[in-house]
Amino acid sequence: MQILINISILLGTIATMELLSWAMHKYLFHGPLWFIHKTHHQQRHGWFELNDLFSIGFAAVSLWLMWIGRKTFDYHFWIGAGISVYGIIYFIFHDWFIHNRFKAFKSTNRYLLGIRRAHKIHHKSTEKNPSEEFGLLVASKKWFRN
Repeated sequence: MQILINISILLGTIATMELLSWAMHKYLFHGPLWFIHKTHHQQRHGWFELNDLFSIGFAAVSLWLMWIGRKTFDYHFWIGAGISVYGIIYFIFHDWFIHNRFKAFKSTNRYLLGIRRAHKIHHKSTEKNPSEEFGLLVASKKWFRN
């Protein structure tokens, strides 16, 4: 039974991270933290951009939670693991597939192409506003055309 609880915490954390990331992206990154996030809406001039600090922050929270829950594998550990898994998903979807940081991920999958379209629309503007489509794994139906 405990294994089901742990898996539920992990999956629930991944879902919560999508909602939290959407809200943070819309209201903080395109709000008071735009001075950092704008580097992601500009042409990159190297491997890293200032916006990568957000990923480092999420990774730090994840590692801290897993560290404090390491002895008993309590809910702290599984929440930290869920944040970490979301980070891996983010890296694969966002950095590798959408932004082609490694230029090796191609797909004809309707869902993946819809997510890519939505993200490209998000990046259409290099300004703080207007902007749309702030999620990573969820986007409006209109981007999932045949």
